[in-house]
Parts: sequence; structure tokens; C-alpha cells
Amino acid sequence: MVPLRELSVAIRGLLTEWLRLRWNDLRFAEARTALFVLVVLLASSLLVLAARRVWSRKAGRTHVALPAVLPVMRRSYLSATRHAAFLVFLLGIPFFAVALADPHTTFTRDEVTYPGRRIAILLDASTSMTMKFTSVKLQTAGNPAFFTTVAAAEHFMRLRMAGPYHDLIGLIQFGNEAYVVTPFTTDYQNVLLSIKLISNPKEWGRFNDWGTTIIQGIAQGTQLFRTFDFLNASGNLMVVFTDGRDDQETLRGRTLDDLVSEARKYRIPVYMIRTAFNMKLGDVVQDRLWKAAIERTGGRFYPAADEESILKAMDEIDKLSAGSINVRQYTAQRPRFAGYTLVAVALWLTAGVMKLGFRHFRTFP
Repeated sequence: MVPLRELSVAIRGLLTEWLRLRWNDLRFAEARTALFVLVVLLASSLLVLAARRVWSRKAGRTHVALPAVLPVMRRSYLSATRHAAFLVFLLGIPFFAVALADPHTTFTRDEVTYPGRRIAILLDASTSMTMKFTSVKLQTAGNPAFFTTVAAAEHFMRLRMAGPYHDLIGLIQFGNEAYVVTPFTTDYQNVLLSIKLISNPKEWGRFNDWGTTIIQGIAQGTQLFRTFDFLNASGNLMVVFTDGRDDQETLRGRTLDDLVSEARKYRIPVYMIRTAFNMKLGDVVQDRLWKAAIERTGGRFYPAADEESILKAMDEIDKLSAGSINVRQYTAQRPRFAGYTLVAVALWLTAGVMKLGFRHFRTFP
């Protein structure tokens, strides 16, 4: 089902891109070659028709004898529809010819819609993340919960990369303060490298903001969306990996309710994966606080007590994060033959199905 879904998304994207093209923007690098091929095909077809016409004048075993058609028998007006398959085939030839001419655009600026989201990933690097969290499937550098959450963030990244998405990913690390490690980008390898770097035990040891201030991370995430002018755009969300052991509700005069209202206003749902080993919902004192706050943003709170809970939560977030984003895209010297090829192949396949699958299109005469 996944390959079929990816194929469907790719075809829709290709057709959408093709429909946006303007004929005046196209340049043809192989126009003479395409014209030459068409002339050769047309000449070959005319020669075959002429040869068949000459040979058909000689009576032989290839002729078919038919009974006389009585004048009282009315001619069916639907009989001409038997040529529809051939007409559909002919309709695909101009599209094939345009594709053969190698159309391309020199410079374009498009407003493109892609499946995907603008995702801010927040990682808690505070002292409380040194508490044990056992994992097997997630490749970690040790038993502390921090290494498990970093491996979970990498796993989530790879889930998104394996799908048909064109996400913009940002990475934030927080403790007492919050720091943007990687701003929004489609360079996923850069984000993965950043995750690898902050998961290094020595690098984590150098992180000196050891307190846990979740509200600081959420505020920094909202600020990142504001910096990139994404607040009024659709397709935004945050994913927070933390142990949830923090009850601070104010930050520089702003309350948690203020930040939650702001996230809801700008449609930035927050998904929090609370990683506390063998601790179910309510076992961590602050669960009630964060569950209520996170759900008010339109997101979900996941009390992950073991590795399976983390993996299940990330799978659910991945499914909930299909969405779409609008991106302003600039391209130079880009080939544009794919859409014309797709239309030509679709028409020829349709003609083949009509000819082989329906007896009406094989009737004679």
C-alpha cells in the first residue's frame, strides 16, 4: 500500500506541476529532432497504407466474403465509435512529440504545494534526562533517557524521509534556555548530522543549561516559526521529546496559558512524547499539567513508559502529520518533459485497454 500511495502522490504532484506550466515559458532543445521523427513516422505510415492498398486489389485467400446487406437494414450511428480507441491513440502523439522535443524552462518562480509539514523538533537536554530509560530497537549511546529521546528524534526523521513528504525541519535543544540547532530546512542530512552531534556524550556534557524549562522550548519553537514568517501558514507543528519533569508556568511575564493560546491561534499543534521509564500516565507529577496544556494546542500528549510506547507514538504522529505546505520555488533550466510523457503514456494505455478489453472496439467493419 505504501508504494501505491507514494506513486499516487508523485503522479498528482507531476500533473499539478504540468498544469501550472505556460506554453510561452517553454523552450525546446530538440525541436528539429522531434519534427524529423514525426515526419519519418508519418511517411512510414503512408507507405504502409499505400502498399496495403495495392495488394488489396488482388483477390486472394486474405479476402473475407460477406453476405449482401439489405436496403431495409438501417445503419447504426454508433458504429463509428469503434474507432474511438484509435483516436485516443492518435491524441497521445502530439504530447509524445512535445516530450520528445525536450521542453524546459529557463527560470520560473512557482507557488508549489507539497505533501508535508513544517516541523520543529524540540529535545530536552536537562539534568533529569540522565535517568535510566532502557531501549533495544533504538540505537542509543547509553541508558540515560536523553540518548533514547535523541535516537527517537532520529527515528522520526527517517520515518518522514521514507514517506512522500517535503517537510521543512527545524531542531531545537533546550534546558533552562532553548537554542536553535538547525533552522527550518529541507536538508535532512544536515538535521540528522546535528542530531548525531548533540547526542555525543562529550557534547551533551558541555551543555550547561541543566534545568528543565519546557515552556522555554515551546516559546523558542514559536519564535522560530515567527522568524521564518510561518505563523499564518498552514502545516505547522512541534514535536517535543522530554521527561516532563517541569512545573514552571511562567516565562518573562508570560504564562503557559498565553503560549498555549498563541500556539492554538496560529494553528501550531504541539505533540509531546513524555519519556519516563516504567511510569504511566499520572506517575509523573507534572503529567496532568502538560497533558491539559498540550491538548489545548490541538496536539496530543504521549506518556511513553517504554520503547514500544515511543515507537507507537511516533508512528501515530507520522500518520497525523500528512498535511501539505505551500512553498515559493525558484528553478532554472529545469526539464519539463515528464508531464507530457505521462499524458501520452496514459492515453496510449487507455487506447490499449479499450482495444483489448472491449469487444466493441474490435468489430469489423
